Amino acid sequence: MIIDAHHHLWDPGDRPYPWMEASVAAIARPFRDADLRDALAGAVTAGTTVSGTVVVQAAHDIGETRWLLDREPPVLGVVGWVDLQPPDVADVLDELHATPGRVPLVGLRHMAQNEPDPAWLARPDVVRGVGLATRAGLTMDLLVRSREARAALALVDATPDGTFVLDHAAKPRIDVSGPGEPGFADWAALLTAFAARPNVVCKLSGLFTEAGPDWARRPVRAHVDRILEVFGPARTLFGSDWPVSSLRMPYGAVVERTVAMLDALSPTERADVLGGTARRAYRL
Repeated sequence: MIIDAHHHLWDPGDRPYPWMEASVAAIARPFRDADLRDALAGAVTAGTTVSGTVVVQAAHDIGETRWLLDREPPVLGVVGWVDLQPPDVADVLDELHATPGRVPLVGLRHMAQNEPDPAWLARPDVVRGVGLATRAGLTMDLLVRSREARAALALVDATPDGTFVLDHAAKPRIDVSGPGEPGFADWAALLTAFAARPNVVCKLSGLFTEAGPDWARRPVRAHVDRILEVFGPARTLFGSDWPVSSLRMPYGAVVERTVAMLDALSPTERADVLGGTARRAYRL
């Protein structure tokens, strides 16, 4: 069973999404359950079946998290958002766990790449909040680029009992760099640093978006191969990043092309990337 461990639902009419600038105008509209079902049907048409998904926050708004929790299958879990810095984080998490919902809260994410302070993730109050989330049984997704990587690694080291998911493989600049170029080497070294921490897994997601409009001519496969080499299939999980990925291609094509790039793996290894790692990381 394929699990898509990274997609979004949103309604810009309900709350602001500051990152929705002119470059993403095509997706600056509501995406709800019916849109997800249509996308999954498109994957079946393309020859693959996604049986379960994880929806991930896209706004620093606890109202969005509560809204996302009111989903139903095929959504298996929610990676939401709470303010990690106040002293009452544990109470907020208890309230979210107690809120009647159709799917469980399985993780949290803060879009650290948008913080003015690159060291935000290493702030003592944030580290404390993540520790409380870990004790509540939640996984932490890390949305970072190289600018925030040092702080993210410090957070991981300070929370050895936590489970961390490196979203979009730390967002490599596939649009400008490939094997043999400095940018690729720098990203690969960063990936290796995260992989050296056994409590980090890597999300194979967002790579077509990072490759840019000319994605078909960029070395997406080389980046996938490096992720699998560094983390191994048992610590790699698939996510589409839909509907952001629809800026590059239809949902079914994202799934189909990703599965095709796993052709060198054994059936057991493919099963890990396409579902097993997600089940373990998010306790689905």
